[in-house]
Amino acid sequence: MAESEVLLVDDHGPVRVLRMNRPAKLNALDTALTRALHDALRAADEDEAVRAVVLTGEGRAFSAGADLKEFADLTPANQRAVVRRAELTTRTQAMLQQLSKPVVSVVRGAAMGGGAGLAIGCDMMVAASDVKFGYPELRHSIVPAIVMTGLQRHFGRKLAFELISTGRVLSAAELADLGLANRVAEPADALAAGLEIAAAWAEVNPLAMAAAKSLFHRVADLPFAEAMRTGGDVNAIMRGFPGAGA
Repeated sequence: MAESEVLLVDDHGPVRVLRMNRPAKLNALDTALTRALHDALRAADEDEAVRAVVLTGEGRAFSAGADLKEFADLTPANQRAVVRRAELTTRTQAMLQQLSKPVVSVVRGAAMGGGAGLAIGCDMMVAASDVKFGYPELRHSIVPAIVMTGLQRHFGRKLAFELISTGRVLSAAELADLGLANRVAEPADALAAGLEIAAAWAEVNPLAMAAAKSLFHRVADLPFAEAMRTGGDVNAIMRGFPGAGA
């Protein structure tokens, strides 16, 4: 196990587990943790020994969202820092779908704001029964800007606006009913459920998995005819994968 101040990295065979490690702060996303997470996700994707990733948090929370204490320095007077921080957060939130390796989030306790964005940005999600999921940014006079795209696409317009405008908090059961949580487990069993999903992914031909994940996210934003043509292209390419059709 490799350990830094803010992130723990642990390999279970071909499955890499990334654990946000600021438990006293409910794994609030400051610049250091966001950068460490960005770099660790990139490293996992580039490591041929890694076939699947589990993202979770140490302690009693997944992530309470942005660390508001940093906002004191992120002001119009320090515009360069504001832009750098926004760019880092945007890259980190967006890259979950851009990685070639599948990622499952294992979510316990608070998953708020940017933490909620990370949780649903993964390819699958295991929600512990103690999850509290929401977007409270407006209560702090903040706009949930970077997480808005994923939020609206996963929840639909009416519920998404309710979540951001009222601060409504969803339970694990509600996330499952909405199709956002693939599994619901007791807190003590949630990581094992995530590892089970990731281990099954790891048994799949990695070229096929990468192609399937890429195609899945590409066709979501394409018109029907173009999406079908894209699927046809991948269908032809996959015939050359080792073991295809075996």
